[in-house]
Amino acid sequence: MTTQHSRTTGAGRTVGRWRGPVTAGLVVAGLGLAGAAVAVAASDDPGPAAETRPAPTAPTPSATPPSATPRPTASASPQAAATRSTGDRVDADWLARTAERSGIPPVALRAYAGAALALGEEQPGCGIGWNTLAAIGLAESDHGTAGGSALDARGVAVPPVLGPALDGSAGRARIADTDAGALDGDTRLDRAVGPMQMIPQTWATWAADGDGDGVADPQNVTDAALAAARYLCVSGDLADPEIWVQAVASYNDDLAYNNAVADEAERLAGLG
Repeated sequence: MTTQHSRTTGAGRTVGRWRGPVTAGLVVAGLGLAGAAVAVAASDDPGPAAETRPAPTAPTPSATPPSATPRPTASASPQAAATRSTGDRVDADWLARTAERSGIPPVALRAYAGAALALGEEQPGCGIGWNTLAAIGLAESDHGTAGGSALDARGVAVPPVLGPALDGSAGRARIADTDAGALDGDTRLDRAVGPMQMIPQTWATWAADGDGDGVADPQNVTDAALAAARYLCVSGDLADPEIWVQAVASYNDDLAYNNAVADEAERLAGLG
């Protein structure tokens, strides 16, 4: 049986999640590396060999990077990187093939892979992978489909994805309204918003216009994925297992959440 869980992390992120059994250790697979892939069309580099680190004392989880990492193929485009959508970086054939194999909606996968490729250009020392973003997107909103929502052709969640009111009940933090209801429709309390479930005060800091339309919209998975990637990269080089763990914990510091993200990232990394 699962119970609703929500908390505020040290980074000020509050995320509502379904909580399952907590394991003593975390196996991080898929790591940020996967797909970050400073990918180029001709690259078949499988990524680093598997590395196992001794498990620290619980509750600090141990981490093992993947033995192979899937890399999105970059698409050659004449558009300027500053104005095009991050998704324009993603090769169409790679997208179709990987969406079918992963079960991730193409519009969401394009956002995750595009954000990873964009960060490979912006911050090559981060090493974030599309599979890490996709695993978080699954955990946060089932790729924008939570609560009966769906992503439209532009990647916008319709109706908007909104978390529960952060009222201090059921293990949730209490956060008074910070955006006058502009993002979450609640003028009394804040709620996490969009496919990547950022709270308004976090979005105010990390808002991104991933699709280049001139609007930073947390309900747009392309915008939200880019914002999330930049947020995670603050932790450092996600190719380092310990930093990967720290980055995911900055999003939500529940060990069960970390395990769920790691399991899905590993599954995606195994797609080749």
